[in-house]
Amino acid sequence: MAEALRTPDDRFQGLHGWAYAPFYHLQPDGLRLHYVDTGARRPPRTWLCLHGQPTWSYLYRRMMPLFVACGDRAIAPDFLGFGRSDKPAEESAYSFDLHRQSLLELIEALDLTDIVLVVQDWGGLIGLTLPMAMPERFRSLLVMNTMLATGDEPLSPGFLDWRAFSNRNPDMDIARLMKRACPHLGDDEAAAYAAPYPDATYKAGARAFPNLVPETRDAPGAALSRQARDFWRRDWTGKSLMAIGMKDPVLGPPVMQALHANIRNCPQPFEIADGGHFLQEWGQPIARIACDTL
Repeated sequence: MAEALRTPDDRFQGLHGWAYAPFYHLQPDGLRLHYVDTGARRPPRTWLCLHGQPTWSYLYRRMMPLFVACGDRAIAPDFLGFGRSDKPAEESAYSFDLHRQSLLELIEALDLTDIVLVVQDWGGLIGLTLPMAMPERFRSLLVMNTMLATGDEPLSPGFLDWRAFSNRNPDMDIARLMKRACPHLGDDEAAAYAAPYPDATYKAGARAFPNLVPETRDAPGAALSRQARDFWRRDWTGKSLMAIGMKDPVLGPPVMQALHANIRNCPQPFEIADGGHFLQEWGQPIARIACDTL
């Protein structure tokens, strides 16, 4: 197993709006993947909530209570390198396949069924490739500002700008970033996003993510993403709901409209006029509609 860091537990004590007990899945490679598990044990639906960069499952604190209030279960993993999950110290340890395989293993270990896949940012780049591997486990899709990076279409200018910004800031001030992206956040909420990262050595996963986005046809993950695009175009039979944060400069309306065209029978998107990239921070109305329609 590659050298990995583990954020001290006391960093997660007393976080604003966050009282979830930690759960862990020990992977075959010895890395520990953290996830939130809340709600009914025999639910009609399980909401699998996948975050992006540089956030963690804390991003879903406004939405998970509504899913649970519907009588359902919510599972929110932290990608390796994020939140309470183990954090390989070297950026080279991270890969598209590492992140995807860890989620497939978690789904199988928990034997999740009737899954509503909830994705945003990197949660979508990885998460949208999951149902084709186990379509019998998935029933619905809630997709927010994200994309499929297939390597045969140019990456958006907004994303390229973000990647350059991330690469220029190896010790990114995550709290400051979240305050800028979500002006309604309190200081304590912004600080909670930074809690998993005591210093720059814990941020290898956050640094690696933008550079893992497939940009050419032969890049790792590109072929899988093209297969996923075909799956969503031709084979997807479940219900879908798309929500767009209209003020997202990275993966905003043009990117989402292109993705919408590739999701079979997806209704017209639900637009959040003031919503930014981290749309879960405007997520309560989205969760209510999703509970009623998915």
